[in-house]
Amino acid sequence: MGTTNSRKEKRLKKKIRIRKKIVGTQERPRLCVFRSAKHIYAQLIDDTAGVTLASASTVDKGYSAGEGDKSAKAKTVGKLVAERAMEKGVKSIVFDRSGYIYHGRVKSLAEGAREAGLEF
Repeated sequence: MGTTNSRKEKRLKKKIRIRKKIVGTQERPRLCVFRSAKHIYAQLIDDTAGVTLASASTVDKGYSAGEGDKSAKAKTVGKLVAERAMEKGVKSIVFDRSGYIYHGRVKSLAEGAREAGLEF
């Protein structure tokens, strides 16, 4: 019998494959997404300097827990991280879905960031 990989192991393999190809710079930082069972986190990372430029999540102090499902909350987090990026002068980013399927909460976060003015 072959070995069976858990969902987490499969996602981490995808994440490594993705990270080989994309890199965040000062002009175009990487928007990295982490999704847990209850919350979603997003941060803008400049990989050349190894610095986080902006971040937002559903557990932030600046986040106001609105009504709706987790996808609606993810969209709000996307808008929040985009607003914080605009304050830093960032308009264009590289999207890093961290091995998650571009569907559901990850897609909602991306759409929220686009609506707030980020280009990717």
